[in-house]
Amino acid sequence: MPRLIRASCLLLGLFSGLPAQTALTVYNQGFAVVRERVPLDLRAGETSMAFGGVTAQLEADSVVLRDPAGRVPFRVVEQSYRADVMSQSLLLSLNEGRELVFLVRDQNAKEFRVRGRVIRSGHNPGGEPSAPIIEVDGRLRFSLPGEPLFPALTDDAILKPTLSWRIASPQAARVDAELGYVTGGLSWQAAYNLVAPEKGDTLDVVGWVTVSNQSGKAFDAAAVKLMAGDVNRVRPPQPVAMRARGMVMQAMAADEAVTEKSFDEFHLYTLPRPVTLRDRETKQVEFMRATGVRAPVIYVYDGAAQWGRFGGAMNRDPGYGAQGGRKVWVMREFRNSEANRLGLPLPKGKLRFYRRDDADGRIEFTGENELDHTPRNELIRVKTGDAFDVVGERVRTNFNGSNRQDFAEEDFEIRLRNRKTTPVTVRVVEHLYRWSNWNITQKSDAFTKKDAQTVEFEVAVPPDAEKVVTYRVRYEWR
Repeated sequence: MPRLIRASCLLLGLFSGLPAQTALTVYNQGFAVVRERVPLDLRAGETSMAFGGVTAQLEADSVVLRDPAGRVPFRVVEQSYRADVMSQSLLLSLNEGRELVFLVRDQNAKEFRVRGRVIRSGHNPGGEPSAPIIEVDGRLRFSLPGEPLFPALTDDAILKPTLSWRIASPQAARVDAELGYVTGGLSWQAAYNLVAPEKGDTLDVVGWVTVSNQSGKAFDAAAVKLMAGDVNRVRPPQPVAMRARGMVMQAMAADEAVTEKSFDEFHLYTLPRPVTLRDRETKQVEFMRATGVRAPVIYVYDGAAQWGRFGGAMNRDPGYGAQGGRKVWVMREFRNSEANRLGLPLPKGKLRFYRRDDADGRIEFTGENELDHTPRNELIRVKTGDAFDVVGERVRTNFNGSNRQDFAEEDFEIRLRNRKTTPVTVRVVEHLYRWSNWNITQKSDAFTKKDAQTVEFEVAVPPDAEKVVTYRVRYEWR
């Protein structure tokens, strides 16, 4: 059984009883819901208030501000959101066309002042800044001549993203209000490390969640939940091109685990302890661990896969699908069930496979792939690479079609060569791509019909040997 971390459950929605602690629900689609407490000192009538602790990617029309206790029926008459925080480039843009004083230090740290006119600030909100243009002594330069000295800030200047409200209240009151909003810049994803012994079909699985904060705001000791699933969004969040400032690896004690539960049509994971997420920080938390998971290696030869998708309209072209590739896929297959020591809804993420070298005990990387959201008891089959010592060869040996093109017959030969010192079993996948009305009239080996136009041969190949599979298929178009 994977171990999950026990934690007190925090309520998801905005309602009375929410702790004063900041709470985040992060979605694996690159956005989050932020919930925190904001103290309001209201007068009877209208009160102007501002809160300068929101993210730089807040969706203004998602803001909810309310009294969780329902004692004061105030309403927001007007709301504004500003994210144009003070910076050197912004102040330069506010002074374009004006003359500023620039502080210059020489090599001996002696200070003197230069006057220059700001022709272009280079400020570009939301994009890459360009070089500023400053006029000094009648000449233009594409850099600052020194450190600019600006006039004092005005009353409407802000140092961090700010929400401002005009709030109407029937009475004077102090309210510990709830503030909730949707924001971009927060995301999470899962990753799984799967370690196998040098020989054998079992795996040890460790799952991590990686939470990234690129929102422009730091969250101190926040209660964090992670929502797994594809939540419909009218407008997808815009990607943010920022480099993470740091990564923190955080191991979990044995008696802690991320709790998981079904929530609506999704799955909700709650981290066991408050998490501090600095701006531009990436943090990782272990959320599951399982040992002895049975995951046999399987070999698949899909020689016709290079021809792309199959099925659909009739295909009478004699030249189509005549040959195939040589690569034999190496895959791992395991069931996400309690009987197989798993049984936890697995959020989508990257799977990394390792094998332990018995010679020195070290693990070696052997491949990776992507896992989609996977419910309990589902079968997982992922490709980890191409086989080195097992190769395939697929050739069409005969084609026979009528002049009226009302039928076609073709013969195929699939050669499998095993250069290992141990036997292997290869699943040979064949696509009957010409039409759904087909019949295999001759075959060297038994096959299983997988769907209307796919069959599969399971072929045992001895060590350092070759096995040949042949079959004839007839299509009828009459």
